[in-house]
Amino acid sequence: MKNQTDNIQARGLPTPERHAALDALRSFLTLLVIAHHAVLAYFIYAPPPGKFAQPIYWAAFPITDAAKAQGIDLLVLWNDSFFMALMFLLSGLFVGPGLVRKGAGHFFRDRMVRLGGAFILGAGLLAPLAYLPAYLQRAEATGSPGFLTAWLQLGVWPAGPAWFLWVLLAFCAVAALVFAIAPRVFAAGERFAGWCFASPWRGLLVALAAVLLAYVPMAHFVNPMHWSGWGVFFFQTTRLPLYALWFAAGVMLGLRNGLVRDLMAFNGGLARRWIGWHIAAGLVFIGFVVVLVVSAIKTSRGVPAPGWALGAGALMVVSAVITSICLLATFARKWSVETPLWASLRRNAFGMYLVHYAIVTWLQYALLAVEWPGLLKAFVVTTLAILFSWIIAAGLRRLPVLKSIL
Repeated sequence: MKNQTDNIQARGLPTPERHAALDALRSFLTLLVIAHHAVLAYFIYAPPPGKFAQPIYWAAFPITDAAKAQGIDLLVLWNDSFFMALMFLLSGLFVGPGLVRKGAGHFFRDRMVRLGGAFILGAGLLAPLAYLPAYLQRAEATGSPGFLTAWLQLGVWPAGPAWFLWVLLAFCAVAALVFAIAPRVFAAGERFAGWCFASPWRGLLVALAAVLLAYVPMAHFVNPMHWSGWGVFFFQTTRLPLYALWFAAGVMLGLRNGLVRDLMAFNGGLARRWIGWHIAAGLVFIGFVVVLVVSAIKTSRGVPAPGWALGAGALMVVSAVITSICLLATFARKWSVETPLWASLRRNAFGMYLVHYAIVTWLQYALLAVEWPGLLKAFVVTTLAILFSWIIAAGLRRLPVLKSIL
């Protein structure tokens, strides 16, 4: 097995590099996550508050404000269609080089410290803090003697956005195991990535076929809105194979020596066509919205529309691919040099992801009694949540006990 690993290293796999454009894109996605959660309280299709009990529909909408913001449904739909998938892809880019440089055992120990430690902090401490305002809004309807009692009576432990951390850790564990027992799989992945991207159109067609196969059959048999969970471990059922695919794609892209650098080059073919990718992403997203609306209208009228529903799911994942390429092209063209502001955001983005949810829900709760339009509330919560998350994450990174995590 050692000889096989040495052979992989001899193939010239890259060591981790800093890519200003990719760093900026990761930071941008963190801002999108914060904005997404900040506006959900004012989402026009948010369910009524109900009780703080099972089923936990309120987990996705901890605070539901009577003030609504027209138009943010498009932001929510756009975010939901692609941003977590792209985060898994970006997370996978440096897995291969990290395994080669550190070895499977050392790599996984590092991931356990960072991702496992962050998950324990996020799910164990910050999630109850984030959901306390949800209980306070629903306390009268729930009839419970207190938050702790109501929380323990759930029978599960909602983790909030920390679900991403344990799923990513599980994917990293699988990658480390495969590298340890079958390193030739990584060599094959490197060759496959090279074959795909020898022709950009071939790479695009392979990506579209893969996401359709990973998602559409699952969406046919399982409600796309369904979440599975055991204790503190939650994931969106239909999207788990899709997220695994995006992570694996990131791993394969990172394996091919120089491929990521070439793809994200300022004068590369991807960056030069960034405007065209914007047009393509917009058109596909509009098509997705139209098909989704038709499906929703037919369903609301009691007309079975499985074909329209599957069509919406197919267009969603196609839109995710095109939108992701669009963002990669845009950031390659526009963010090839890191500024001090983006450098600070890069350093603190992980911490911001971890702490933002509690900040968001408390800000939303504080504004429940304020008679402002929903759009203004959404803007204020988004702005303050980004600012406070940034400041708190920067402060927490100075603590020695959290330095290795954040």
